[in-house]
Amino acid sequence: MRLEQHVLLLPMIWVFPPNPNKFETHLSDSQRIAEAVSVLRRGDLLAMPTETVYGLGADASNAIAVEKIYQLKGRPANHPLIVHLQAPPADSKQKEEDWLAILSPWARHIPESALVLIQHFWPGPLTLVFQKSKSVLDCVTGGQDTVALRSPSHPLAQGLLKAFGGGIAAPSANRFGRISPTSAAHVRAEFIDCNDLLILDGGDCQFGIESTILDVSTEGAPRLLRPGSITLQQIKERTGIDVVTGAQDIVSSPRVSGSLKAHYAPQTPLYLYSGDQWTAQLQKCLQEDLLGKKVALVLWDQEQLNTALPQDDDANKIDYIFVPQEPFQFAQGLYRLLRDLDQSNYQSIYMPTPPAGEDWDAVRDRLQRASFGSGPSSSNHISS
Repeated sequence: MRLEQHVLLLPMIWVFPPNPNKFETHLSDSQRIAEAVSVLRRGDLLAMPTETVYGLGADASNAIAVEKIYQLKGRPANHPLIVHLQAPPADSKQKEEDWLAILSPWARHIPESALVLIQHFWPGPLTLVFQKSKSVLDCVTGGQDTVALRSPSHPLAQGLLKAFGGGIAAPSANRFGRISPTSAAHVRAEFIDCNDLLILDGGDCQFGIESTILDVSTEGAPRLLRPGSITLQQIKERTGIDVVTGAQDIVSSPRVSGSLKAHYAPQTPLYLYSGDQWTAQLQKCLQEDLLGKKVALVLWDQEQLNTALPQDDDANKIDYIFVPQEPFQFAQGLYRLLRDLDQSNYQSIYMPTPPAGEDWDAVRDRLQRASFGSGPSSSNHISS
């Protein structure tokens, strides 16, 4: 066994040579935004940064442009998109009226609870699902009568939305079901054969996982459709709103991005194990036909300090990767870590299941879907 890597999650840096003609880093933000607006208005796609992950954007009012998203990603036509909206000026004295004006072309009914959530969390990593207005394209909603809306907090995204003056439909900028990108280099690596794709480089994403999604399209309390960077406890503390969780009526509940059982997946088989049983997992790696194979065993960083790990054994190549047992830091670097491991020629990746608790719900959700969908042919497997 070889102790070949000691990698902490956050300092890991993915290096990829950019296409200088498409990153346009020599231009000012205003010049890059102007070019991006031209791309959107002629019905083409671009990659834009948000505080969560990078999005593959198109004019949400242009059906032909939106269809290009589905084609490039390989995304099912009934899988809805999230529309990104401009936020009112920070110094506005009529924020509620401003938000109503921004939402009215998209949402048919805006409940009071939604306005409260918007006042506290927009712009930011919260998506709300509304009853859609008649003008919203069916290709944006996957044929549903609901539409998912959010206002990103990334300054470059807001600058683009303000200059464009319309909604931008933007799922994550990756092939459907694969690992979401959290840097411009990830997008270029994902679409390396798309030389004409304009990528707005806004640096590394702040949160690193997708937004929280709440359904506000029906009467009653908002319902959680996807956990994300904003927790239900934070919502309760800041707004007093109790969000409904638990089992949902599959027929009546809206379909939303990232809700499929297999998603966010590496091509290398990914297995989850109980985090407090890593020594047992290590023994399984040694016993289950892994001789001579290269395996990544991800451990909480505290194990590096508390445990003397096994050293060299010529028959095995197990690399230890240490990650912080803190939910925000872990989420920030999760997709970067998965991409790095996926491109390191491992035969398998073993990852600890996050601890119980609401702070870990979003990361646990992503890892479970990533594990289920992982593998070279996206074949499903049961995690250990």
